[in-house]
Amino acid sequence: MADGTKAVVDTSAADGAADEAALAAAIDELADGAARAAGTGDAGTAADAGKAGDSGGSGDARTGDAGEHDGDGTDGDAGPDADEPTPGAPSGSEETSEITAPLSAAEIRAELSSGGAAARKAAGAAAARPARPPQDPQPTHDPRATGTLPRTLPAPLRHSGDMIGHRYRLEECISHTETFSSWRAVDEKLRRAVGVHLMASGHQRARKVLAAAKSAALLGDPRFVQVLDAVQEGELVYVVREWLPHASDLAKLLADGPMEPHEAYQMVRQVTDAVAAAHRRGQAHLRLTPRCVLRTDSGQYRINGIAVDAALRGLPTEGSDADADRTDTRAIGALLFAALTHRWPFPEDRYDLQGLPKDLRDVPPDQVRAGVHKGLSELTARALFDRPPHHAEPFRSPEELAKAIALMPRIRQPEPELPAFPVPPRHITHALPTAPNPTRVVAAPGTAPAPMSAAPARRPGRRLRRVVKVTAWTVALGAIGVASWQLVDQLRTGSHAGAAPQPSSTSATPSTHAVPRTPVPIPVKEAFDYNPLGDSRQGAYSLPNAIDGKTETEWTTGWYNDPFGPKPPAKEGIGLLLDLGTPQPVSSVNVQFTTTTSAELRVPGTAAVGDPQNAKPGDFSIVAGKKTGTAIEYTLDNPVPTRYLLIWLTGLSKDPDGKYRGHVAEVKVSG
Repeated sequence: MADGTKAVVDTSAADGAADEAALAAAIDELADGAARAAGTGDAGTAADAGKAGDSGGSGDARTGDAGEHDGDGTDGDAGPDADEPTPGAPSGSEETSEITAPLSAAEIRAELSSGGAAARKAAGAAAARPARPPQDPQPTHDPRATGTLPRTLPAPLRHSGDMIGHRYRLEECISHTETFSSWRAVDEKLRRAVGVHLMASGHQRARKVLAAAKSAALLGDPRFVQVLDAVQEGELVYVVREWLPHASDLAKLLADGPMEPHEAYQMVRQVTDAVAAAHRRGQAHLRLTPRCVLRTDSGQYRINGIAVDAALRGLPTEGSDADADRTDTRAIGALLFAALTHRWPFPEDRYDLQGLPKDLRDVPPDQVRAGVHKGLSELTARALFDRPPHHAEPFRSPEELAKAIALMPRIRQPEPELPAFPVPPRHITHALPTAPNPTRVVAAPGTAPAPMSAAPARRPGRRLRRVVKVTAWTVALGAIGVASWQLVDQLRTGSHAGAAPQPSSTSATPSTHAVPRTPVPIPVKEAFDYNPLGDSRQGAYSLPNAIDGKTETEWTTGWYNDPFGPKPPAKEGIGLLLDLGTPQPVSSVNVQFTTTTSAELRVPGTAAVGDPQNAKPGDFSIVAGKKTGTAIEYTLDNPVPTRYLLIWLTGLSKDPDGKYRGHVAEVKVSG
């Protein structure tokens, strides 16, 4: 079943009537036996006690049956009718009486009064089947009959600020279903953030969730998000796990498009190696989705919810090892398919990804999107499909997939796009008269140069004297030139004011006035919201309004309770990232705001040029300081070659509803 429990066998009316008749006959026979036992004296009592001691006691026998049945009223080996007594057969046969202790008349009446089909079958089985000795002294399954527990029990109602286990303070509800709820909490003892799953202890899945959490905690692999605690406390079952505040799940990473081949290769290699290692230790995930794969700031991938997610959602976990291997392998193939194509490989839309058309089945990624890496596309098809194209063999386990990834050629990371440094301005100076180079010999036209072999060998002393002589001539001529120009300046200053200085016909001094440069508009290819200090998009649907050439439309950020952020520590700002397509020299940027706003103009530094959307604010360089107003013009002294521009909003205005927002009507870039 979907919740992982066994189904309760529903007997027909005829079977119920047969049970009633058999149990009534058993009551009469037990009543007669009790009367006979009363007349036999102490010897008969001692004999019965010895038989009961050989069988292990009536209470133990019934408990063992309940554990084997798990509440469904059927035996694991025999069919539904194998344990029912045969009408007319003697219930107190020698074999049965020696192995299984009979029920008392009061116990059978209590079973009949309950009216449950499972209870009637258990009573008949106790008189007809020998009790099995326990195989495991510490069984991991629920010793009670889980079939008697409710299949759906609402998750315990909790609120922010509630304490769990006198240690964990709930802060924010991340998700809530009919069965369980997930929270971000604080461990008051160790002062750290943790994740908490809450479930009612009376639910059928509660014991399986606890068992899965404890087995996951024993895994001890740092590539998996660690389970820190798993406790049943009264009516509550809670599982505490590690919290990674600065990690992003795969679904969020794919929000803007598919991954580059190198990044997709790193993701599938790390995830496959981790899952294969877990399978070698007898652990399986069974619910590996884009929400479970997290990438940290250092680029390492970690997997969340091994075994626990499947138990929380009631997925079957008692299948064969081959089924678990194929389930996790197919899930890894789905992750790689989504990373390469930005599509979900099934018809339904999942995890903010569009599904494939229903008529497309077993299609490799390179036939869904152009430019997909051929080797990764083949790996995806063999991991995801049971019948891969070109008659290739599918991967049956994560171990096979990991070996295939290790054998394929390494996919190198693309070279980062280096920033173009601005050309320093050329300073115009007055030309100084120079003497001809005395060492330069100008040959007459038509004269062939002398052969190298005919040149006499020069001694080192002669060459040194020549260098000294040339240096002295150069210094002397330079001094004369400087003195001459000083004299000319003095003569010009001493002349009368009405006489305009006449330029010298032999002067080689160029004009010091630069030719005015006409700004050239640079189109913006695309605009992105930049929110590295938060975990939500900022007006994603209105981003094109900031570059559409219309001032009546605008891009609006999310709302805040104060100009810098919702709560301490305050956020530094919110950004609008502009992509020019290619590096171009930018000389000015004009920003039109709807309300009074403070903002800076930044460009990516060396650390942010490869992936500016995921870079930190400190990785950008400020090329124009903070300005405040509704129409801001950033004019650069020297053009800055760059592909990306960041409008970094550091101060917002209050809207009529009392919330602070940023409103960008239009951005124009000129070069």
